[in-house]
Amino acid sequence: MIDPTPNETEAMAKGGQMGGEYLEAIGKSDLATLSEEEWARFLDAVVTGYCDHLRALAAKDRNRLDAMAPEVPF
Repeated sequence: MIDPTPNETEAMAKGGQMGGEYLEAIGKSDLATLSEEEWARFLDAVVTGYCDHLRALAAKDRNRLDAMAPEVPF
């Protein structure tokens, strides 16, 4: 990713953490030793962690922006 936003950077860290937690859960750290199913689950953990966190950050930003917008008087 070229020039990630702060939200993207934070989401990448969360995705990496989720992938690491999966590897810990199965007791492996060498990606080359993962079976096809383990590899798919690892990728799912990373991508899902990234996407879920990015959506949560976007919702938080949206709520903050909405709170800053003045109400239209008419």
